[in-house]
Amino acid sequence: MLFDTHAHLNAQQYEEDLEQVIERARKEGVSNIVVVGFDQPTITSAMELTEKYEFIYACVGWHPVDAIDMTDDDLKWIEDLASHPKVVAIGEMGLDYHWDKSPKEIQKEVFRKQIRLAKKVNLPIMIHNREATADIVEILKEENAAEVGGIMHCFSGSAETALECVEMNFYISLGGPVTFKNAKKPKEVAAAVPFDRLLIETDCPYLTPHPHRGKRNEPGYVKLVAEQIAEIKNVSFEEVAAVTTANAKKLFGIS
Repeated sequence: MLFDTHAHLNAQQYEEDLEQVIERARKEGVSNIVVVGFDQPTITSAMELTEKYEFIYACVGWHPVDAIDMTDDDLKWIEDLASHPKVVAIGEMGLDYHWDKSPKEIQKEVFRKQIRLAKKVNLPIMIHNREATADIVEILKEENAAEVGGIMHCFSGSAETALECVEMNFYISLGGPVTFKNAKKPKEVAAAVPFDRLLIETDCPYLTPHPHRGKRNEPGYVKLVAEQIAEIKNVSFEEVAAVTTANAKKLFGIS
């Protein structure tokens, strides 16, 4: 039983063979998948996938790269969707200082608005962070995001920062990079974070784990992430699968 807590099965990379990708995931033991929508088209397709597949859930929000495009109507739409029984989180939201499409101040404003919305609808938040760790931690503290908690998705920071986020009621989610031979930080994070605060994900079609690196990622490969964490923590694969699945179900309120 594996839970892929962050997938983009609504991406165009799966237009040709989505059914087969999902079938392969099920064969690898993937019991649940959260598909993330982060703008109008991807939110719409994420919701369609939840209607079609019993084991697929949605996270809906607005990506920081596109923060400049988000309107009040979009925010209201996300709020309306939050009451849907298959919507389990708000996001992905956060800050992305790698791309310069949306000015930093607009990103911060949209981030704060979504945290406040999540608190209003009482759902956890999914955090996207690229080259903006200090500002993200500061905003999470200022907005008292600990009230709803959530996920530091595909965490790439230090073990020290990971533990700081755990203190703020966040789970640390690891993906493909933890399997990369030269990736020191994610391995240190996997070792340091308490087991009851760890989640696994693919972020597919991106960040494909070793030995498929460079190819399209898919939810079935989350097994490779779990196997690597088992090795780092010196426990069985089965234990990692069971604990991370239980963690995800607890956070998302899935019985």
